[in-house]
Amino acid sequence: MSKEKTIEIPEVITIRDLAEIMEISPIDIIKQLMNLGIMANINQQVDFETAAIVGAEMDFDIQLEKPFVPEEKEAAPKTLRQYLYDDQDPQNLEPRPPVVTVLGHVDHGKTKLLDAIRNTNVQEGEAGGITQRIGAYQISVNNKKITFVDTPGHKAFTAMRARGAQVTDLAILVIAADDGVMPQTREAIDHVRAAQVPMIIALNKMDLPTARPEQIKQQLADLDLLVDDWGGEVICVQVSAKMRTNIEELLENILLVAELEELKANPNCQAVGTVIEGQLNRSRGVLATLLVQNGTLHQGDILLIGETYGRVRAMHDDKGQRVKQAPPSFPVVVMGLPTVPTAGDIFEVVNDEQSARTIAEERTAERERRETKPRPRLSLEDIYERFQAGEIKELNVILKADIQGTLEPIVDSLEQLGNEDLKINILRRDTGNITESDIMLASASQAIIVGFDVSVDPTARKTAIAERVDIRLYNIIYKLIEDMDKALKGLLEPEFQDLIIGHAQVRAVFRISRVGRVAGLYVTDGIANRNAQVRVHRGDKILFDGKLSSLKRFTEDVKEVRTGFECGATVEGFNNFKEGDILEFYQKEQVS
Repeated sequence: MSKEKTIEIPEVITIRDLAEIMEISPIDIIKQLMNLGIMANINQQVDFETAAIVGAEMDFDIQLEKPFVPEEKEAAPKTLRQYLYDDQDPQNLEPRPPVVTVLGHVDHGKTKLLDAIRNTNVQEGEAGGITQRIGAYQISVNNKKITFVDTPGHKAFTAMRARGAQVTDLAILVIAADDGVMPQTREAIDHVRAAQVPMIIALNKMDLPTARPEQIKQQLADLDLLVDDWGGEVICVQVSAKMRTNIEELLENILLVAELEELKANPNCQAVGTVIEGQLNRSRGVLATLLVQNGTLHQGDILLIGETYGRVRAMHDDKGQRVKQAPPSFPVVVMGLPTVPTAGDIFEVVNDEQSARTIAEERTAERERRETKPRPRLSLEDIYERFQAGEIKELNVILKADIQGTLEPIVDSLEQLGNEDLKINILRRDTGNITESDIMLASASQAIIVGFDVSVDPTARKTAIAERVDIRLYNIIYKLIEDMDKALKGLLEPEFQDLIIGHAQVRAVFRISRVGRVAGLYVTDGIANRNAQVRVHRGDKILFDGKLSSLKRFTEDVKEVRTGFECGATVEGFNNFKEGDILEFYQKEQVS
């Protein structure tokens, strides 16, 4: 007999919360409630007594939790936004340089453009001329500074956002004027939009005779990106990284956008920021490229990054020159950490090593506790609940359809749903199967993926499971629209389907006093489960659909019987068994 596990719950609790505390699937609880004659959905509340009965059936000792004592509540950890903005006195804030991320399709000249801006030779030192890792650099333009982050692509950009990093103030989208908008270009646009940062288009390779800028502007307009000389708001600069043409114009526009954004930070407090890159150097040990976002980092400061900490032994700027301090928006390479940090990790300066050690140990313990619980995911059913809790303000959707002709009416219908308080925000609309890029965008943006007449790539499906991204597939438009509408109104109920788990054949029928007719069964495939629903088949007819009242092996009650074993069973409301009847066991599973 398994040992009962004791848990505490409040007087009233939703099935979703109860499942999370019990660390089991909500479906298992719903099944138990069905056995008790209670039909419930995942968002429905049950009282303590009902929860205790369900728990007892599943080897849980459920007790009423003790009254909450406010003084014992731990303060929630600060977010990066609180560090940078919420906890700052506006009087202490000063203008800071913008942080610019360069994105675009492979081989469209991202690094070559940055090379022209810096007037250095970064690209020749990279294998195959392709950017291998993230780097951050700062330049001066008319006595004003700009920090550039050169990434291998939008995936790295999004991975950092998924880790909570808010690094970029402005994105430069590089498009080769002879090649145009490519799949990775469209994906980069989606990711920048999801990050909600301004964008400047850099049409590169304008020195080539095959450059076709007007055609590319039309392609951008088709993606709802209207450039400034076409009457839109998106700045577009035609450049040539190779010939260094219009580089100054691009930089001037960056400073213009930055000025409109009114970027500020407090340089006179302890530093906090984001890890841009980490690596292990054979001769110099652990090196970490950090972007200071608030405060000023000094040599000798004690850094806390995630679950590790260390003292800053030395700092160098992007040119390799040693520096003793790094103000806001300044990228710096530091030495002194014991382990290599991960890009996107948040760093902060603490007062002493004892404090750093204590916080690091607490974070380790919290991570271990968190890993023992299933990570909650954003599902379509709980959108309205999350909205009421103030956790979300809109339903982010990534929409994939089989053809463009189908995509457009779906988009038109979705944009009419909801109201000014809660509506749908379509982050990506595209044709084709659901890919890993879709999953990563959804993970970073807390989005639902909706597919119409498309499938999910195998790699994407595995990633979706790991990232706990909700994917909804449809083949009827009105059903898709109806579900989205219900989700926004909090009316969407989980869908269930029958999952066949086993079959058994009636080999004999027994009559037992005070019990009635008992079917002697032989399990032919799968399992016979005590908590499953059961259909009684005779030939091609279904005589009864209900649930078991008992399942025994010899004289012992059992929960399940596997293939090749015999057992005895009784069915609630049915006893007209005959030899040769087939019992089909099934469970109600939620459609994901």
